[in-house]
Amino acid sequence: MINRVTIMLLDSVGIGELPDAAMYGDVDVNTLGNIVKYCDGICLNNLQKLGLGNIEGVNEIEDIKNPIGCYGKAKEISTGKDTTTGHWEITGLHIKEPFKTYPNGFPKHIIEEFEQKIGRKIIGNKVASGTEIIEELGQEHMKTGYPIIYTSADSVFQVAAHEEIIPLEELYKICKIAREMLMGEDQVARIIARPFIGEIGSFARTSNRRDYSVNPCGKTILDAAKEKGLDVIAVGKIEDIFNGKGITEAVHTKDNMDGVDQTIKYLKQENKGIIFTNLVDFDAKYGHRRNPKGYKDALEEFDKRVPEILSSMNEDDIIIFTADHGNDPTYKGTDHTREYIPIIVYGKNIKAGVNIGVRESFADIGATIADILKIEMPKIGQSFKHQIV
Repeated sequence: MINRVTIMLLDSVGIGELPDAAMYGDVDVNTLGNIVKYCDGICLNNLQKLGLGNIEGVNEIEDIKNPIGCYGKAKEISTGKDTTTGHWEITGLHIKEPFKTYPNGFPKHIIEEFEQKIGRKIIGNKVASGTEIIEELGQEHMKTGYPIIYTSADSVFQVAAHEEIIPLEELYKICKIAREMLMGEDQVARIIARPFIGEIGSFARTSNRRDYSVNPCGKTILDAAKEKGLDVIAVGKIEDIFNGKGITEAVHTKDNMDGVDQTIKYLKQENKGIIFTNLVDFDAKYGHRRNPKGYKDALEEFDKRVPEILSSMNEDDIIIFTADHGNDPTYKGTDHTREYIPIIVYGKNIKAGVNIGVRESFADIGATIADILKIEMPKIGQSFKHQIV
């Protein structure tokens, strides 16, 4: 009997280009593989023991004879390669229209309407790293009171403001205005309030970030689990990605290791259902910033925590290690990359060493979880429960 499933999502840890990757401008991308090549090796002994190197196409990690987990990989059937699309597909949704992104900043009609509605001019309006843009434009913001608008490879409209220049409640109000505006043809997945503090030359973002998301476009396995009275615990930015839908408890985290700590805390508590954790540093700190060495170090740091995670599991637990897209830090630009995601499954009630092969959709993960927990099956995805249990 399996009563709880943990999804440990390693944000952006893709394992090789999808067949249609070239349509997205991605050629020879491979987040994990190219990190290993660039850094001349990597030490992921614990993920290796679970079967990471046994996955078809993961040639840079040595395979082993008797992995303790089940292993495979999945294609993405949805259109796009962003965070929201990947997470939603895992939980059973097929996104046919990609969320709009703005690689050249937001068009004039959006900015003009936004400025008119908030009663302020804005500065920025470009793709940027959050820490870099507040260093670049923080002084001008302090002088003028104009909020800093920026975006990223994701479908996001981000508003940065110093807490002493634009108080938090006003910043949140500004973001709610943006949320009402950016729907329909101009829809973005998330509006993000990015408050910061400090003096010129030493600005720092605060933990008062808020996300204003769109609701998932259909019923997910999180909704199905919640309806059945199960716990659905969101760790990291999961609550934001699903706009709170299907979530029974949530905690936000400050970094990957905090995400691991919070997951272990919940594993040691009495709960049944789903724990869904996102470890965002791989993507935000190293993928987008094209830092393969930092990415490698973060992967190795996480790998060292794997035994602690596994030892915190109950007899009736399983855990699934996976990702939501790629973000090859050796590739051009700063965008996500369209890649296969790994699937590694472990638990006392799971067979060891089963190759689940190449899955046709990320949604196979959600279908398998639904099958295991005996909740309503998603509309897409094929369960691989019979192969592993």
